[in-house]
Amino acid sequence: MAATARRPSRVAKLPPRERILDAAEELFQSEGIRRVSVQAIAERAETTKMAIYRHFETKDALVAEWLRIVAADYQAAFDRAEAEHPGRPREQILGLARFIAEGLPGISHRGCPFINSLAELPDRSHPARRVIEEHKALQTRRLVAMCAEAGLHDPEQAAAEITFVLEGAQVSTQNGSIGQAGNRLLRTVEGILDRYRSPLGASPVATG
Repeated sequence: MAATARRPSRVAKLPPRERILDAAEELFQSEGIRRVSVQAIAERAETTKMAIYRHFETKDALVAEWLRIVAADYQAAFDRAEAEHPGRPREQILGLARFIAEGLPGISHRGCPFINSLAELPDRSHPARRVIEEHKALQTRRLVAMCAEAGLHDPEQAAAEITFVLEGAQVSTQNGSIGQAGNRLLRTVEGILDRYRSPLGASPVATG
């Protein structure tokens, strides 16, 4: 639901619930969750607060549903990687890394929605935090499975290191601390895959 130059004409064609979510996404991304009121979302969606509450019991429920959509986009990246590289788990993992690398320019302007949301929602019982935690747990399970299928000798540790790299690249891009983060991310993930593919993590021995 990314914003486009023709947003008014596009949004006018959306059903009410989708129009509300579209407006909420744009405002949450640009201004933060706490600063955005339900009234501001209603005005952006060209509707009323009463209409929003017909679709979402609370603002917290609206935030959680927005993050479910964001999480679904990330899970869809796993699905695409598996579909594009059937039976090739190493390429699947690199496909995920490319997905993150290609999304870094957007993060440099708006930040990662998960990181931003966690910073604004310290209460671990908040429904949106539960959405993020469940998404991250599923993402970890899928990545560990890919690492195991790739024959990496310690798939859980390899998946943890890859996760650190993927998430660290997003944070570094957001704060501007590392240049060429996308290229560095891909090279680092390739290095992890090579290292864990070798027996006990030993460096490959050059031949020839």
